[in-house]
Amino acid sequence: MDHVDKFDAEFFGISPKEAAQMDPQQRLLLETVWEALENSNITSRSLFGSNTGVYMGMMNHNDYSNLKQRRENSSGKTHLDSTSDALSIAAGRISYFHNLKGPNITIDTACSSSLVAVHLACQALRSDEVSIAIAGGVNTILSSMINNAYSEAKMLSPTNTCHTFDEAADGYVRGEGCGVVVLKRLRQAIADNNNILAVIPGSAVNHGGRSNGISAPNGLSQEQVLKMALSAAQLSPSNIAYIESHGTGTRLGDPIEVSAISNVYSKHRKEQPQSPLYLGSIKA
Repeated sequence: MDHVDKFDAEFFGISPKEAAQMDPQQRLLLETVWEALENSNITSRSLFGSNTGVYMGMMNHNDYSNLKQRRENSSGKTHLDSTSDALSIAAGRISYFHNLKGPNITIDTACSSSLVAVHLACQALRSDEVSIAIAGGVNTILSSMINNAYSEAKMLSPTNTCHTFDEAADGYVRGEGCGVVVLKRLRQAIADNNNILAVIPGSAVNHGGRSNGISAPNGLSQEQVLKMALSAAQLSPSNIAYIESHGTGTRLGDPIEVSAISNVYSKHRKEQPQSPLYLGSIKA
């Protein structure tokens, strides 16, 4: 991302001194949440004091901490350091700025952080815990430290390309960005004339449990979560036309994921050869 250091601090009521201390990921979230609300035809003022929930995925706050630590070794710490790169504050600033009174959670589940954030937001809507939920995720790469560690572990592609489902698969590629969605119950979104981009009929989350390594996937657990998601959405495998896969671009992850998808969906597709299931990964 270009100009990740730029931020309209005055718009968000933040002093230039505090803005300079803030992790750029916090800045990006504030900006992108504002744009998501605009895109939804929702004003910030209309949410003031509401039980709107905020659920944000963020797995990397070490880069900015490390950069600041080197600077502070020569200049010393200030009172702003406690909020400048804390995971809790990443989501907390959003609720603070818009005066939102619902749950506020920053989630770190590694690669799935933003998707788990959306899942928890949907659960809160279904249980009537919140009337509106803001969910998303953010990631920036500000230091080579994590890249070096991942490279040594042979996780990153030395060719800088994610060769998903390819014999040439040699690792994944880290990326930067920020994405936010505003979620409501469908009937309420229709009544409020919101700009509806998609409908989420159901979701599911699980963990692989024991496998052949803490970072290695578990095929049976992947099959289970696919079945759980279909059940939550009250859909059958034949209703699904496309799957956006994790698609790590690794020789370990891709075969396990494709096998799990095949085991859940293939037997139904054999009965309907005219309705193929398309499989993709935006990483590639």
